[in-house]
Amino acid sequence: MSDYRNDDENKELTSQTVTDDHKTEDKHEDEYEKYCYLCRRPESVAGKLIDMPGNIHICADCMQKTFDNLNQGGFGGMQFLDLSNLSNMGNIDMSRLMGMNDIPDKQKVKKKAAKPKKKEQEMTLATIPAPHKIKAMLDEYVIGQEYAKKVMSVAVYNHYKRVLTDSMDDIEIEKSNMLMVGPTGCGKTYIVKTIAKLLNVPLAITDATTLTEAGYIGDDVESVLSKLLAAADNDVEKAEKGIVFIDEIDKIAKKQNSNSRDVSGESVQQGLLKLLEGADVEVPVGSGSKNAMVPMTTVNTKNILFICGGAFPAIEDIIKARLNKQSSIGFRADLKDKYDKDPNILKKVTNEDLREFGMIPEFLGRLPVLFTLDALDKDMYIKILKEPKNAILKQYKKLLALDEVDLQFDDSAYEAIAEKALEKNTGARALRAIIEEFMLDIMYQIPRDDSIGRVIITGDYVNGKGNPIIELRGVEPMQIEACATKQS
Repeated sequence: MSDYRNDDENKELTSQTVTDDHKTEDKHEDEYEKYCYLCRRPESVAGKLIDMPGNIHICADCMQKTFDNLNQGGFGGMQFLDLSNLSNMGNIDMSRLMGMNDIPDKQKVKKKAAKPKKKEQEMTLATIPAPHKIKAMLDEYVIGQEYAKKVMSVAVYNHYKRVLTDSMDDIEIEKSNMLMVGPTGCGKTYIVKTIAKLLNVPLAITDATTLTEAGYIGDDVESVLSKLLAAADNDVEKAEKGIVFIDEIDKIAKKQNSNSRDVSGESVQQGLLKLLEGADVEVPVGSGSKNAMVPMTTVNTKNILFICGGAFPAIEDIIKARLNKQSSIGFRADLKDKYDKDPNILKKVTNEDLREFGMIPEFLGRLPVLFTLDALDKDMYIKILKEPKNAILKQYKKLLALDEVDLQFDDSAYEAIAEKALEKNTGARALRAIIEEFMLDIMYQIPRDDSIGRVIITGDYVNGKGNPIIELRGVEPMQIEACATKQS
């Protein structure tokens, strides 16, 4: 009898085996996402699933459709859904009721590994960098635009002092929302991105061209805050200290001489007023539009810094018309063509000019900091190619360094690229297109020839009049240069 276990030991062994099987099954299931038993969509696509008895999961859309069918008499003329009759639902084996087989593992979606969260240093009055330090950090990435960088450094510094202090007594500091005016490609968006990165605050960049009046096809103004909330990982407190950059703000100017309803112009400016001033706004979480299936949360915009930017095309003509009102006839009189060739005419812009352009005065009143950015000239283009930490030519040098090839540019190449960019008149965006064009053959040929050790780009090659200078490994540069000249 000693060879047999007693009943208690057998029960304990059986219980342990079942527990181990459950643990193995749970561990297996944890590797994959839950899926809806009706529409077969994984949780990452369908959203949060509703757990039911029998290891059944239903998405909110399918549950809503089921309730709609019940209320419309879809089951035996049933005119309404009495939830009290579902009290014994826990005793039903839903998997048998549905008659569905489990999805095989190869068709399931595996859960994404959770990324470890970095510990972020909380911003305090002691840790806010001073304006000169903010500008010094911007200088490492942004070339030129000295006045714009100085204005933004001071405005951002004052804004976060206002947000982080609670000792204002009876003196309440107003928000320093900004409006920047500058030609396309001069660095408006890039400066805002750099400041948000340096200060480690959530940033939302949106395009004003997608915004429309509430009730029309397009994004409501609240979608601006939805993007900010998403950038802050749905942390409302963190989002309320963030930055919102609204680009292409000139596209919501009032339409001139239009008989149709202006749903994307003045009405959008009116809708943005409450956001800029500071108000409690109901914001959809994880969606750009409001509907019954999207959860809502309240965001206070009082401490959110709004920065608006736009190129305002043809505003130079409005500035000239205002300045030419002072012209007269006679000796020493101002001539009407005095400002036609003024490269800095945009610096003379005022709120009066912006009102003439189509911006409403209430909107401009909530953007007290107005400044302009300079158009890029040849010298600025050359500095953009050489000096920033992440200059585009440094990126190409790093790419070729991975193939153990040294890429160099001589002075004539820098000038040729800058001259081509000036002709395109699209700002710094033109540089990438120009460089991609003449670097295509080099990037294609180098990986197939291990003997190449150095490539020197010349101005003639950029202009399509010659070849780059190729230096082979272990061969004197003078000989290779002669060979290259001979081949060309």
